[in-house]
Amino acid sequence: MTRMQQPAEERDYVLGTHDAEVERLAFQHDLWRPRVREAWLAAGIGPGQRVLDAGAGPGFATLDLAELVGPLGQVVALERSRRYVNLLQGEVARRGLHHVHVRESDLMLDAIPATGLDAAWCRWVACFVNDPALLVRRVHGALRPGGVLVMHEYVDYGTYRCLPGRPMIDAFVQEVMRSWRQDGGEPDIARGLPTLLHGAGFRLVSSRPLGLAVRPGEPAWNWPAGFIRTFTPRLLELGRIDAAWADRLLLELAQAEADPAAVFMTPLVLELVAERL
Repeated sequence: MTRMQQPAEERDYVLGTHDAEVERLAFQHDLWRPRVREAWLAAGIGPGQRVLDAGAGPGFATLDLAELVGPLGQVVALERSRRYVNLLQGEVARRGLHHVHVRESDLMLDAIPATGLDAAWCRWVACFVNDPALLVRRVHGALRPGGVLVMHEYVDYGTYRCLPGRPMIDAFVQEVMRSWRQDGGEPDIARGLPTLLHGAGFRLVSSRPLGLAVRPGEPAWNWPAGFIRTFTPRLLELGRIDAAWADRLLLELAQAEADPAAVFMTPLVLELVAERL
């Protein structure tokens, strides 16, 4: 049975959906929240609007969007992982967010169950799907004319590196990229997104690069370093590396964290805001 044929309960991501990954995603969202909110506000997302969260994961952005649009607005959150859907539905119920609608849906297999939306948010989704052009077309069909799509996607994943150079960390980044591509994704997908957006009937409104350079001891260090810690066991689980390889990698990471001259560069993200024509 191929990944595209899997029943919903067996769907998984190359990154996994385990507890450690949920915790990493929560930290990641907190770290990027100021930039995300800035992008939403600049795109005109606000009270009373109907917004799509495409590929919502555990729903951290969904909950922020729900606050931004308020009870007179609506958020439609689509996510293919049943575990993530259950987590988000539980939190939506706990908060009494009646204007949030969570659907278990695979963006590659299922039509978007909404039309005439004012805006859509899509972060680190196009890099994992096997047909990003289909994703863009489906989001286009869910928006009203003049509706906006805000995307944050990697444009140069190879900028993810530690300075001074660390060979095992460099090898880890390359292995991550290979694992995504072999699973049908493309880590540098944003390089092709402007063309895909234009071809689907969008007008590109704005674009900007987003990245970080962090030092040991800074909270943001735990984003690039934390991904190494959480994804290394996943690579072991997938049989892509062995225990000795993992041990060398984690030792090198510990050495980097003890180096007062170390700087971690994060993978470069491209922010795109596009309007449906």
